Amino acid sequence: MHKFEYISPCHFGLEAVLKREIIDLGFEIVKVEDGKVTYTGDENTCARANIFLRTTERVLLKVGAFQAETFDELFAKTKALPWENFIPKDGKFWVTKASSINSKLFSPSDIQSIMKKAMVERLKNVYKIDWFEESGDAYPIRVTIHKDEVTVCLDTSGESLHKRGYRKLISKAPISETLAAALIMLTPWNKDRILIDPFCGSGTIPIEAALIGARIAPGINRTFLAENWSNLFSDRIWSEARKEAKDMVRKDITMNIQGYDIDGDIIKAARQNARLAGVEEFIHFQQKPVSDLSNSKKYGFIVTNPPYGERLEEKAALPELYREIGRVFGSLDAWSYYLITSYEDAQKYIGRKADKNRKIYNGMIKTYFYQYMGPKPPKTGKKPSIQG
Repeated sequence: MHKFEYISPCHFGLEAVLKREIIDLGFEIVKVEDGKVTYTGDENTCARANIFLRTTERVLLKVGAFQAETFDELFAKTKALPWENFIPKDGKFWVTKASSINSKLFSPSDIQSIMKKAMVERLKNVYKIDWFEESGDAYPIRVTIHKDEVTVCLDTSGESLHKRGYRKLISKAPISETLAAALIMLTPWNKDRILIDPFCGSGTIPIEAALIGARIAPGINRTFLAENWSNLFSDRIWSEARKEAKDMVRKDITMNIQGYDIDGDIIKAARQNARLAGVEEFIHFQQKPVSDLSNSKKYGFIVTNPPYGERLEEKAALPELYREIGRVFGSLDAWSYYLITSYEDAQKYIGRKADKNRKIYNGMIKTYFYQYMGPKPPKTGKKPSIQG
């Protein structure tokens, strides 16, 4: 079976989480760089990575890589790539995105235009035709240039993988599904422990937790662009990966996952999103301000995305909000709490320094994932220990 090289991008700061996911699926890591992980696998890898990976935005199939400092070099080396191994005669192909960092070639539109011309020239010679109708399936190309190193990939996913298909209604400042899943995976939470999100918005963190707990693959209910690429991937790989995903689902479990928000309308949206995700039975949503949060049970988890105060008029309210967060969270006996925010004074007003602090880029916003770790539930005859 043919060996391919794949690249999966992720939020900056979450490379280790994605790497662990890829290893758990049995794929071989080639390298880990800022914002992406490269790995190898066969044709089955394409289907399984798209369906099972929770923390990547895309699964990219690497066509090639080379150095280029001039547009002439870019044209010649793009033309030298074996495009006929990837794009059929009737394929629709274009450079859908080009990005450049610290490189001599920096104009995305020029990069896209020149590379398209080079691809056409190559395929004209191979297929012995002068005109491409491009009436067949789509083969979008994504290009990154970093320090003059050009990496060329086909996008097998199509729509970004954060679009699981369940989030029809969203709150004002939603957290992406891939980021929500990664935050949960950075904690020691498991399905047997309580999880609460007191700023749940449209429900993304509770829903992603329920998907993880019930072992529901994030891509189980959606399609992917590469499913149409019969020249590269057989229908069998997709049907087998979907069967594997369905066989893994565990609905015969109980979970205590709760989502609260001060906005009643957005709580209704969260319930609808949970229904669409197939996890409504595992989550209790309720309209409630953070000031009313309490729980008599011990050893629970809070994972949340409180307001950042990105607008000037909201910033003035942040000190009091984070004081309230510190008071309420601190009153929960033996709980662990994790919050992501761009508010740099969060720890000051919470009143306690986080045990761990991870820097994560949410798009262009630098955020901090503050991790306050409580004790593990005690084993019989043993004192509680702090969880890592």
